[in-house]
Amino acid sequence: MNAPNLVSLGSINQDGSKKTLHPSDVSGKFTRGRRWFALLLLIVYVALPWIPVNGFPAVFLDVLNRRFHFMGLTLAVQDLWVGFFLVTGLGFSLFFVTALFGRVWCGWTCPYTIFLEHIYRRIERLIDGDAAARRKLDAAPWTAQKITKRVLKHGAYVFSSLVIAHIFLSYFVSIKGLYEMMHHSPTAHTVAFGVVMFLTAGLYGSFSWFREQFCVIMCPYGRMQSALSDDHTVIIGYDKKRGEPRGKAGTTGAGDCVNCTRCVQVCPTGIDIRNGLQLECIGCAACVDACDTIMLKLGRKPGLVRYDSLVAFDGGKTKFLRPRIIFYTFLLLAGVAAFSYAASRIEPMRANVLRMQGSPYYVANGMLRNQFLMRLINKRSEPRTFTFRIEGAVPQGLVAAGADTPITIPAQGEELKPLMITLPEASFKEPFKISVTLTDTKDGKTYSTKPFEFAGPDPRAKSNDYLDPKQYLKQ
Repeated sequence: MNAPNLVSLGSINQDGSKKTLHPSDVSGKFTRGRRWFALLLLIVYVALPWIPVNGFPAVFLDVLNRRFHFMGLTLAVQDLWVGFFLVTGLGFSLFFVTALFGRVWCGWTCPYTIFLEHIYRRIERLIDGDAAARRKLDAAPWTAQKITKRVLKHGAYVFSSLVIAHIFLSYFVSIKGLYEMMHHSPTAHTVAFGVVMFLTAGLYGSFSWFREQFCVIMCPYGRMQSALSDDHTVIIGYDKKRGEPRGKAGTTGAGDCVNCTRCVQVCPTGIDIRNGLQLECIGCAACVDACDTIMLKLGRKPGLVRYDSLVAFDGGKTKFLRPRIIFYTFLLLAGVAAFSYAASRIEPMRANVLRMQGSPYYVANGMLRNQFLMRLINKRSEPRTFTFRIEGAVPQGLVAAGADTPITIPAQGEELKPLMITLPEASFKEPFKISVTLTDTKDGKTYSTKPFEFAGPDPRAKSNDYLDPKQYLKQ
């Protein structure tokens, strides 16, 4: 078994095989804070599909009907460009937090850490015991007791994975839809059942075996840390000036570190924080609580391992206001402003006009006809009725068949309405732009389509250069 170092991963043995980490349990103010915060996040994760906002779950990604609901904001597929500003805003906020406090996201709020540390490892501790008992059980032969504990533990893992996967699915089908699906055969909802089984297998494999390797090997965020942080970023570190040289309590000339390795024993990624800032450190502060406990027992001042900047560990003063913080703050505020503006521009009614396939125009009995299809989307959670009118440079004699009667669109519904626009051929001089304005009969609000073109024959062409389709067929 290898000791943690800066050359190889703490979760890999010297022969290259995977080393199963069994971090010891720890108590302290940061551990208690993380557990309460994790409980809050888990409650939010479970509760969001249950909380109704404007008639829909607080977060409901209704892929089937192409409607996406976020805290009362409803987006159609055409509105998903707004999500770009939401994602970039969240990304800039992560940059901002990382520049200030390092990987505090990983240790305190990352869903992977929440599930691993506060569900699966709690199950393991409950069934297999503390770290020493777990290591002893791993090395023990397969007895009835070991088999029983393994079945119980992995059964609890599978059950937890199923629950997490079903809750995740409810974000896309709603709690009501999920409940209905569970009352039918899996073959009735093959895709949904397949998604749940895939997620369950992935969660079980990740949290029962892969564990901390995901953070070290697959997650790109740890590798971004060096680019986002600097010497003034608050991280978890070891005060070498105070702790070195290491020695047992009472040793003359020794620093405060008694080399108890308690900080290594509680680390979920198997590193020694005394070696300095490392890629594997997720900022969970388990080593801080562990070291503080030892210091208090020895009657020494806590904080040998603590949250602080590299500058502060060298005796300097941390600067929180610095160029990169100002830059990330600007990007964060710009993302928030762009999202707020974009979200405010989303209308509860969307309408557009498309030309039907075929000829751009038709001529019959001296009348010129263009055929269109109106697509109407009602984003409200109640049905609405609309009236129509044609606007623009409308020549005398233009008639819009299909825009003369009101239409009712159901809640969160979508309608396709044919629109036939005719004009006496003699009144057509050149192509012109028109639009359709819809008026909500309930609140009087109006919505206009983008201008579209009414097409016809080129009036400058000679009469024998153009033939009516029916005349052409007669010839």
